[in-house]
Order: sequence, then structure tokens, then C-alpha cells
Amino acid sequence: MQNIRIAAASVNQTPMDWVGNRGRLLAAIAEARAAGAQLVCLPELAITGYGCEDMFFSVGVQKAAITQLAELLPHTEQMVVAVGLPLFYESSIYNAAALIADGELLGVVCKQFLASDGIHYESRWFKQWPAGVVGQVDLGKRLYSVGDLLFDVGGVRIGFEICRDAWVAERPGGQLARRGADIVLNPSASHFAFGKQSIRERFVLEGSRAFGVTFVYANLLGNDSGRSVYDGGVLMASGGKMVARGRLFSYSDVELTVADFDIDRNRQSRGQAFDSRTQVDRPDDSLHLASFDWVEAGPAMANQSAEPEAWETAEDAKFEEFSRAVPLALFDYLRKSRAQGFVVSISGGADSAAVAVLVHLMVRQGTKELGPEAFAERLGSPSRLTAVLESLAGIDHDALAKALTGALLACVYQPTRNSSETTRNAARAVSEAIGADFFEWDVDAQSEGYVELVSKAVGRELTWDADDLALQNIQARTRGPGAWLLANLRGAILLATSNRSEAAVGYATMDGDTCGGLSPIAGIDKEFIRDWLRWMEITGSDDHPPIPELNVVNEQQPTAELRPHSEGQTDEGDLMPYAVLDAIERAAIRDKQMPDEVFAVVRALFPNYEEQQLGGWVVCFFELWCRNQWKRERYAPSFHVDDENLDPKSWCRFPILNSGFVQELEELKKRLGI
Repeated sequence: MQNIRIAAASVNQTPMDWVGNRGRLLAAIAEARAAGAQLVCLPELAITGYGCEDMFFSVGVQKAAITQLAELLPHTEQMVVAVGLPLFYESSIYNAAALIADGELLGVVCKQFLASDGIHYESRWFKQWPAGVVGQVDLGKRLYSVGDLLFDVGGVRIGFEICRDAWVAERPGGQLARRGADIVLNPSASHFAFGKQSIRERFVLEGSRAFGVTFVYANLLGNDSGRSVYDGGVLMASGGKMVARGRLFSYSDVELTVADFDIDRNRQSRGQAFDSRTQVDRPDDSLHLASFDWVEAGPAMANQSAEPEAWETAEDAKFEEFSRAVPLALFDYLRKSRAQGFVVSISGGADSAAVAVLVHLMVRQGTKELGPEAFAERLGSPSRLTAVLESLAGIDHDALAKALTGALLACVYQPTRNSSETTRNAARAVSEAIGADFFEWDVDAQSEGYVELVSKAVGRELTWDADDLALQNIQARTRGPGAWLLANLRGAILLATSNRSEAAVGYATMDGDTCGGLSPIAGIDKEFIRDWLRWMEITGSDDHPPIPELNVVNEQQPTAELRPHSEGQTDEGDLMPYAVLDAIERAAIRDKQMPDEVFAVVRALFPNYEEQQLGGWVVCFFELWCRNQWKRERYAPSFHVDDENLDPKSWCRFPILNSGFVQELEELKKRLGI
């Protein structure tokens, strides 16, 4: 029996933060050493940060990565450490993982399958390494092996599947197992999406079973560079059984998971599993031999969080993930942008209420995990936050979280004559329930001033009959300057409140409700936001009891409140039912279907509506989608939380100038008689 104690770490890195990134990697190595681990797996591109984008082309960044790798070497005495970095080799850049043993670099493995779908553009920066190829790279004063390597380190064979390598059908692990791999490391930068951890668990378990190895997955953590959220969640398996799981959505810089593995048992099961047709077939230089003294692991450790988190329903799981992913992303965005807090222009409706509650969840979760003092320190000790902490002592966590929310979040309600007491009361109730600073100022005079100014200039009075859209938009735009001013005064980030459903059809006012430096829910559809708010009102998350005050938001029909009260304006009246809108969007944009195909989809989903009505909504969607791409191009950065994002900078590319599907829509209208 040969027991090895293995550690894997999730780390929260920032692109090109050389001092900070190195410090966090050294902290992970030190924690692993203290836990008695001799092998440590660190995430993909952990030295530079994953989100360097076109800076990967910078020779300075490439050289800095090698320099940082060299600075890690002295800290790996009597340990084996795997860490990711970009590597320039011959004429190309590769996404690579270096293996270090006892202070010496053994070699570098390069990623064979690049992530180039969805939000990923790895093929823009990196070249795919061909299977079975090994080269030599000059890293200063000597040559090192690079490519498709297997390492024999003191008699224990270690191979790599770098992130995407493990997601494909012909994954490298099969060949590694045939070459005698005992351990397969999977350094990853796998962004969060709803339900994704269960998919990762499947490939980790299947890899460990099918290859007869110990399989170790180590992921990045937090908001690396703005849009992507990394959930951490180390996974360690052997023989088809999960041995250890790391914590998801941690606010810590480093989240370490450690477990013991019997290498001899893996070898026995692998010998029984592989049939007589298995051939020894590898290049002579693909196996790198290195001496290393594996010290027998100490007393057996208890499994770390070996059971996954369980929620009552799949819907609960999605709500819980949302309640953790976006607050963590907000926390990292706040501290990495060095801002002092957030401002929300709160309307009394669902979207702005959701954004405000998410900020409060950030405070609750961060202070619960880190403690209030460490939470403030991680944020750079903003003056308002520090002042609140100094004035409070001995109060319970709920009260403290509300007080600290007030130090970091200001909500402002800005009515016009078309606003109602319902939304005013809702805006105040939600703000007070979460402890946010609440402001109210009336912008009706400013809005009417613009109307009067332009009326005189064009020589006629603007009227609702003739100028409906313009009169609606000026009210929304009038709210922008005051919200920006408040954000500037507080050194805060103004949060935009538009959702994905509205982004799809341009049902948002540029420089109005799209005002902001960050748009945290622009990747989430309206129906989900409404369902989540009802869940927060009645059930609450694992980290927050229900917020009954949300009832005053949830009982309303969503409305922009930009027309006179007598109009009875609602969002769905202006557009279509949100459930229908979201179904059309998924079929048209996610699934790339043409108008007639989309109509067939929604006709099957919504048989309770007349065909002409559904067809009219399909036409409306495509017309609005095509004419509003310019708006989506101008949205503030949003967080990627599922595979239906509309962000043209990270997910959904669409031409600003386009055909408008004129021919296809005319054919659909003719067929339906509309």
C-alpha cells in the first residue's frame, strides 16, 4: 500500500497581478505543506490569471509568467506542485501546466483541446498541442521537455488533462492510463453556469473509474477579470468514487482541499480493467523520469465534504446557486475595481429590488465566512465601512449585515408625476429591509424642463399621442445624472438594473435604466428574477432568512411607470408575456432558429394562445432584436451565469447592421394572415 496525501486549491487570481497572484499561490503551497500534502494541484493559468485576453500576446506578460514560475521553485522543497501558465514555444503560445518537484522544474504539458465555444476564445490566443508530440523549450539557462508528457516522479506516474481536455470524447486520460498514469491532474478555469458542477462531477468520477487513476480537479475561484465567475469546488476521486469536495463560492483567497489516496489500489484495479489488447506504444521521450522521495502519509484524514450540497428541488438549487454566484462576483468586482460601494436607482420594481438584495447577500455571506473585520480589509477598508465597524460591537449577525449594507449600498428612488405610491413604498420597504441607505428626490421638474426646452426648439408642444416613446424615455434618462452624481460622491459603482429579457428586445432606455458601470442581472431573464424574488420572500436562501418586505414588489405587475396612470402601462402589455418572450429568445438566439422554426416551437409550448397572436409576438421579437443590437453593444459588463447570455463581448455576436429577417418575417405574416 502506497498512500499519498494530495492537495488541490481553488485560488482567486487577478490578471497580471504578479505580486498578489504569486502570494496566493505560495499561500496555497504553504497550507498544503502544513496539512502534510506532498502533491499540490493549482488551477489553469493561475500564474497570470485566466482573463488576460489579448495581453497573452504581450512578450512582457509571457516573460513575467516564466519569472513568476521560477520564483515558486524554492518554495516547493519536498513537494510536487502543478501550476498553470501561458508558454511561448517556437512560433505560438500554449495554455500550459508546469510540474515542479523538490524545487526543480520537471517539464511543461500543453493543452490539447482549446475552449472556443460560448464565452471562451482560447483559440484566439493559444494553439492546440498535438497528441503524442514532445519538444524542448528554452526557459532561461537550460532546455525542458514540453508537450504531451507523462511524469514518473519517484515511481508515481502523473499526467494532465488541462480543463477542456477532460470534457471531450477523445480525452487524453485514456492514453495516459495506458502509459501507466497513477494520478491525472485537471488544472481548470471552468466558469460558473447553473448546474455545471454536477457535470464536472461526472467527468471526474468517470475519469477516475475508466482510467483506474486518482483524478484531481482544481478550479479558479471568484471574479477573475470582470464577466466570468469561477465557483471553485475542488473535486478528488479514485476508482469511480468521490473522495473529497472543496467548498463552492468561497470568499477566501485560497480554498484548499486535502485527501489521502492509495496508489497501489489504483494500479490493481487498472490492471484488472485493461484487456489483453492494450499495447505499449509511446514515444521514447514522452516519459519524464525524476527522483522523489514520497513520504508515507500520516494518519488517515476524514473525507472533506464528500457529499454534495442537496436542495429540495432543482429550482431551489438554481436559486441557491444564483444567490451565491452573483454576490461573490459583486464582492470581487468591488474590491478589484477599488471602489467604495454601490449605488442602485431603485424603482420599486423587481429588477432593481433584485440587484439591491444581491448586494445585501454579498455582505451577509462575506462577513459570515470571513468575519466583519477581514471582510472590510479584503475590500480595502472603505471609510464608510470602517466607520460603521468602529461604532458597532456585540450585535448579532443580522443587524451587523444590515448596518454594513448601509455603508456599502445606497438606493435612490426618483419619481415623476407618473410614479405611484405603490412603487415609492416598495422602494423604501426593500431598502429598509436590507439596511441600505435610502434617498428620494423628485425628477419631474427636470423631465418637464427638457420637454419644454425641446418643445420650444421644434416649435410645437410634445404630446403623448404623437411623441409617446420620446416622452417615456426622457423620464428614464432624467434619472441618470442624479444617480451618477450620488455614485461619484460615494466613490461607488452605479449598478444598472436591466435584465436579459429586456436586453433581447431593447426594452430599456439608453442612459436611463442602462446607466451604470456594471449590470449584474443583464444575463438573467425576467421570469427567473420574479421567481427568485418570490422565493426570497417566502423561503430564503441557506445564507439568508426570507425577506417578507419583498411582497410589495412581488404582488405588482412589472411596469416602467413612464406613461400617465390612466394608461395602465405594464411591461407585458408593451411587449408580450415574459414567458413567451423568453421562449422565443431561447429558440431564436440560443438555438439559432429562423422565424418559422421559432413559431413552431412556441406554438407547441403555448397552445392556449391563438396562432395569429403567437405569430405576432414572434415577428415583434425579431424586429426588436434586430434593431436593438446597438443597445446590447453598449450595456455595462454583466456576469455570465448560464449558457443563454446575450453579451456581444463574451457570448452572443450579432451584426449591428443586418437584414432584419425581412423576407422570413413577411413569409410568416403572410402564412398566418397577420
